[in-house]
Amino acid sequence: QVQLVESGGGLVQPGGSLRLSCAASEFTLDYYAIGWFRQAPGKEREGVSCMSTSDGSTTYVDSVKGRFTMSSDNAKNLVYLQMNSLTPEDTAVYYCAENCNPYAVGQGTQVTVSS
Repeated sequence: QVQLVESGGGLVQPGGSLRLSCAASEFTLDYYAIGWFRQAPGKEREGVSCMSTSDGSTTYVDSVKGRFTMSSDNAKNLVYLQMNSLTPEDTAVYYCAENCNPYAVGQGTQVTVSS
């Protein structure tokens, strides 16, 4: 079973930036889609982005378009989510998802945007 380990979360002020990382084991990114989800307290898990690792095409939820950028380092089986211009509404646990499946995620990393 693929293991996904997210890291890079933390506390940041509004307007700040964070870069999340996802390390994947036992699969080659060339053959999979991979994505990011987030879940805020009391809310349902929300899809943030999804990347086809074969061609790099990526989709984003409207609320993060122009602020978040997803990228991958296939040689290292790493996936990143660069998050800029963060707002308190971005506060959530962020999960990396195999095949952009919201139920195939790692343990998550907490992102808190607060002054």
